[in-house]
Amino acid sequence: MTDFIDQAEKNGVVLLDNGPCQFCGADYQRGIFDCMDHYNSSLYLLDFKETEYHIPRFLSVDAHALQHPEIHGQWSNYFHLTRLNLILDKNQAWDYKKSPLLSNYLNEYKLNQPIELLAIPKPLERGSITAKDLLAASTAAECVEWIKKWAAEVYRAWSPNHSLVSKIAAGFLDKNRGLSGNL
Repeated sequence: MTDFIDQAEKNGVVLLDNGPCQFCGADYQRGIFDCMDHYNSSLYLLDFKETEYHIPRFLSVDAHALQHPEIHGQWSNYFHLTRLNLILDKNQAWDYKKSPLLSNYLNEYKLNQPIELLAIPKPLERGSITAKDLLAASTAAECVEWIKKWAAEVYRAWSPNHSLVSKIAAGFLDKNRGLSGNL
């Protein structure tokens, strides 16, 4: 739990412990602390052992991370935004084996781009759907639909970076051609 607190401190961000989440705007009592505590409970309808829920899991992780970039490292944004690009724009069938490949590709990429940074949307301007909205779902199918809408909204909020992450994603795909799952 303290990982996000430590990262916020490294980023010079003061975390508020009352009212709505200062980053995504979700209506909580203890701000980001409730937002982090309740994120997983918003996904209770999905059994992540089932492969049909892997993509929604990735989308939800990416959406949540990109709505709260202040509590993650700068290169985390590259990973989550590039993965959204690969899934949403390039229609990649993502699985758990591909995430380490993307992470390794981004590690190589950043060696050649050490000062490049993504433009981070302002807090509360990263999509109006939040993890808390997933609680409105009463079935797994509804939860998946909420997640898809949430991820799409967050992805749109980061649109000034789409050209760059699309190039990164294309490089990743070129490097990993021939792997299973439409790479």
